[in-house]
Amino acid sequence: MRRSARASWSVAVAVVCLLIATPAYADDIRVLSSVALKSVIDALAPDFTRATKHTITPVFGIAAAIKTSIENGEPFDVAILTPAMLDDLTAKGLVAAMPRPVVARSGLGLMIKAGAPKPDVRSVEAFKRTLLDARATTYVPTGASGVAFLATLEQLGIAEAVKAKARPAATGDEVNANITNGVADLAVLPISEILPVAGAQLGGPFPAQVQSYIVMSAGISARSTRAAAARAFIAFLTAAKNTPVLRAKGMER
Repeated sequence: MRRSARASWSVAVAVVCLLIATPAYADDIRVLSSVALKSVIDALAPDFTRATKHTITPVFGIAAAIKTSIENGEPFDVAILTPAMLDDLTAKGLVAAMPRPVVARSGLGLMIKAGAPKPDVRSVEAFKRTLLDARATTYVPTGASGVAFLATLEQLGIAEAVKAKARPAATGDEVNANITNGVADLAVLPISEILPVAGAQLGGPFPAQVQSYIVMSAGISARSTRAAAARAFIAFLTAAKNTPVLRAKGMER
């Protein structure tokens, strides 16, 4: 083989070896999500990265606060919020106009301190007595769960009585602290946010007749340069094979 041919062959082999040794291009996907999905995303993100090489950088918060951050210009690739919030962001040109699948939904529950007697939630009347007898109930009035809870109190005709002893909180973390520190007897949160809290436990779900579900859907930023990877992440979250993870974390579809 002539010297020039050998040189060309060596270059070709080197290029092939470099391509084999270099992993496929991967994106880092910035996800702004309601804290209701935190335990689910924390559980599934490593599996997604192993399957696709894409990584996830999540930011969690109260859905209303996440929406405000997006409106104020915070960059993101995927937003996981209530459908109504995503509709509003789409109307403002911040979320791409496209089908937005439901990622999961979570019913509301009462959180109590670990080891405390479980409250009676076996019927609507028992649930009402439990709320009225509590020393204090804590919740986030501006959160999706807090808004739904206040509507339930109005429905039951006990809004003023419960609010008179309430300990409103600004964040889910403050709600958790109110329970673990003994400031309140009961807390209202999505069940998916109650299960992971150290020092607390699920006292019980709301009775079926007054249960509210917090639904979370996923949208993609209208300005994302990683839309393909974002779509892949949403497809992974909503895949049927991951439904058992949702159920284990207190959510459903």
